[in-house]
Amino acid sequence: MPREYQFDFEIRHLIYFREVARLLHFRRAAESLGVAQPSLSRQIAHLESAVGTALLVRSQRRVELTPAGRHLLENIEPWLRQLKRLPAELDAIAQGETGILRVGFTGLAMATVLPGILRELQRTHPGIRVELNESPTATQLEALRSGDIACGFLHPDSLPKGYHHRMLLSERNGVVLPADHPLARRKTLKLHDLAKVPFVLFPRYNNPTFYDRTLSAFSEAGVTPHIVEEIWPRANAIGLVRSGLGATLMCPSEAKILPDEVTFRRITGPTPESRLALAWHGGAHGSGALNAFLQAAGHRLN
Repeated sequence: MPREYQFDFEIRHLIYFREVARLLHFRRAAESLGVAQPSLSRQIAHLESAVGTALLVRSQRRVELTPAGRHLLENIEPWLRQLKRLPAELDAIAQGETGILRVGFTGLAMATVLPGILRELQRTHPGIRVELNESPTATQLEALRSGDIACGFLHPDSLPKGYHHRMLLSERNGVVLPADHPLARRKTLKLHDLAKVPFVLFPRYNNPTFYDRTLSAFSEAGVTPHIVEEIWPRANAIGLVRSGLGATLMCPSEAKILPDEVTFRRITGPTPESRLALAWHGGAHGSGALNAFLQAAGHRLN
């Protein structure tokens, strides 16, 4: 046991002291506790020796608390009440009724399935608090490995073995252009039409597999993309498109709400596909809060 937690008394000593301090009578306290009075007196003396000061003033007619005894009584009550509640609180956490759940997500998740899942979880398990962390797939994978998050909404292509996942979404990307761009007049486009358009993409290290598949789609269309900026999250890319810096790729579900200064157009022919999955570690025993979250996700998605 760490040295700072080594005490020369036990919880029972504190419980015995509280009863004597409450009744200010050793015989009645011994009867209440169901112990012999001489044994109770020895336990109180042991506690006083352990803390190094007198807690009670004893006389033939009465028992009184010393200032140190009053201070201990005032502090011990809330601590013992909290300790009494601890088994029920731990059971509630194990059953998924309460707890804290750390969840990673991408902008695509927040624009599609995540709000509904959070709403369902709040309806069924209001005692669970979810801490959300927006981060790219690569960061979420590292957080899953280290245990910093319990589950993540991410692109599943780079998911290592040993992780469970549930596919949530798979959509072909379109393009977001400035609303006044000449190509914005068309209803659909091909990547070949965008050969001379500067592009804003995400950094490759955020999701190497999806990044490489994006470049492969351009190559299949016979186009070498002119990438002028790499930025994350997606909202920042939209801001750069609004400024007229270039265009960016986005799937239809994420493009439902866009500023007036930009417009979304579908792409026919080769185009990368955005995929979204809910992933969690398959080897570890899932917490009650995680199981409740997965149930909420299943309810919303079925």
